[in-house]
Amino acid sequence: MTTQIIMTLAIIAAAMVLFAWNPVPAAVVAVCASLALYFTGILTMQETLAGFGDPVVILIAALLAIGAGLETAGVGAWAGQLLIRHTGGNETWRMVAIMIVAAVFSGMIGMNGAVAAMLPIIVVVAVRTGVAPSRLMIPLAFACLTGSKLTLLGTPVNVIAATQADEAGVGHIGFLEWSVLGIPLLAGTIVITLFFGRWLLPERRSLSIPSDFSAHAQTLVEQYRLEDGLHHLRVRSTSPYIGKARADVDLKDYVGLHLVALLEGDRATPLQRAEIAEGDLVLVRGDAETAGRFALDMHLAVREYEKADPIADVLLSRASGLAEVVIPLRSKMIGQSVFPGMTTEDGDLMILALQRGGIEMRREPVALRAGDHLLLQGTWKALDKYLSDPKVLVVDSPEVVQKQAVALGQGAPAAIAILLLLFILLAFEIVPPPIAAVLCAALMVITRVLTLPQFYRGIDWNTCILIGAMIPPATAMTKTGAAALIGDYVVGALGFAGPLAVLAGIFLVSAVMTQFISNTSSALVMMPIGLATASELGVSALPMMLGVAMGASASFLTPFANGVSLMVYGPGGYRFGDFWKLGLIVTAWAFVVTVVVIPLYWAF
Repeated sequence: MTTQIIMTLAIIAAAMVLFAWNPVPAAVVAVCASLALYFTGILTMQETLAGFGDPVVILIAALLAIGAGLETAGVGAWAGQLLIRHTGGNETWRMVAIMIVAAVFSGMIGMNGAVAAMLPIIVVVAVRTGVAPSRLMIPLAFACLTGSKLTLLGTPVNVIAATQADEAGVGHIGFLEWSVLGIPLLAGTIVITLFFGRWLLPERRSLSIPSDFSAHAQTLVEQYRLEDGLHHLRVRSTSPYIGKARADVDLKDYVGLHLVALLEGDRATPLQRAEIAEGDLVLVRGDAETAGRFALDMHLAVREYEKADPIADVLLSRASGLAEVVIPLRSKMIGQSVFPGMTTEDGDLMILALQRGGIEMRREPVALRAGDHLLLQGTWKALDKYLSDPKVLVVDSPEVVQKQAVALGQGAPAAIAILLLLFILLAFEIVPPPIAAVLCAALMVITRVLTLPQFYRGIDWNTCILIGAMIPPATAMTKTGAAALIGDYVVGALGFAGPLAVLAGIFLVSAVMTQFISNTSSALVMMPIGLATASELGVSALPMMLGVAMGASASFLTPFANGVSLMVYGPGGYRFGDFWKLGLIVTAWAFVVTVVVIPLYWAF
């Protein structure tokens, strides 16, 4: 054993201890480990920094951006609501449904793409049901990892095994033949999660998971008493408002009457047309006598409230939303005169109500003071534009509210089309996965599903740094020969016990190795060893290569062994030691599937 091998193993072991101890963020530990390998002369500068530009890092970042687009467009909210509705209040069926859907996605588009598509859905399920995200994210990750064994495309490890088996002339592994291993592996993982998850999954909430905003609009309507004195007025054919713009609805001659919204006809959605038409609805607040006089003057028909849609559904929709803001101390808006019904110059944002100390201020105009609360209503774009101004403090982010409360928003068709494009590109291998992910992430911005700031915010940069910094230690394991040395020791010790014992040993070595280096690297290191060992024993090499593939994919013990676990690490609020408890049982099950199913289907 050379000095470089000893130093490499010592640095990696020290990093694992610090990961488990958690005195500093995991990303800092990973970066320090990479730097230690450079300063000890094991890695060159290029090798030390290459991880940050590795295709895997680019792939993960792009998939996170795609997931953010699905969430912003309301696709995640829609799918989450659908999942909750069809599983009812049964937590067992909900968990089974989540894991099966994630596994099928993993087999279709690969495990990284599957977790990116499922993350927004799981966030909605966690928020709506009140279940801690940490109880759902590890099962999601394990479902994607085990589901990757359903088809050839599930993970690069499968492709490596199938390609090298063909090249070595030892046999062919069909596209769906992987399901012989994948189906029992997935079924057992689901059963293990259901039986042991209640004790072994942590109860922890991540700061990145928002509160439940499903009833946000109704809460604001009640807080500001918007339904008090609300009148629905329908535009008649003789109304002077027909053909007029929204800004032409002037209530200055009707003291105490405030405009709430203009709605498009029977659809009762916020007016998107430039001009008012017959049948549109004018929502106003004020006393009945003034509203009646306004309706009479402007040829408007009073609509019965019982027939009207709930005001909360009207004010918060795919096109528009609500936001509550507070005037902070030293704000430049202090002293400015405002009134309910007041709009911005472009007419996209309007003040619905104003409260001071919990008391509604209806007199016009009102000079703003520090601590005043304003309820604003407008298009989502206008809310994002105007509320970035530091002159006001936003109580609840409209962006977060929109992701949760609005299912299938305006950007949903484009987001779903982009997701389908990603499926096609990955399933038919038209372009490499990183290129497919980058293309689809860029389309999220080009089609305006995401703004550029939303794109940047959607990427968990801590995860990207962590992945990039863990690639150099994997390089060092291969470069110094540490990985090959470990494999040779174990296989050499078990060779005398027969092919089944060697298969078990190959799985265990690959499984241990894949906790510290990428599953792809683990497979590349161990495949030649499995092939050579089979030749020495005089048996078929195909079972040995499949044993390597199963072991290299059994990265269930640490969160840094694969991109799937890393992507759920932040949203789940996990610590390093959270994965091994349930992961150890799943790894044991993967071992059983390997030593039982492989010899039965692929004989030695």
